[in-house]
Amino acid sequence: MKFVLKKTSSGQFRFNLVASNGQVVATSESYTRKGSALDTITSIQQRAGSATVDDTTAE
Repeated sequence: MKFVLKKTSSGQFRFNLVASNGQVVATSESYTRKGSALDTITSIQQRAGSATVDDTTAE
């Protein structure tokens, strides 16, 4: 997987999390600063491994 950082037509920044098969798995919100987008990517990289699943479909 990889993060792909892009600049939008309005000059903001967003990133996609892209799987090895090229499919976009997740898309971020828009950030006015590139550094904020990069900080979020770093945070996800550091914390995602310990993320839990909240299955709200369970009865």
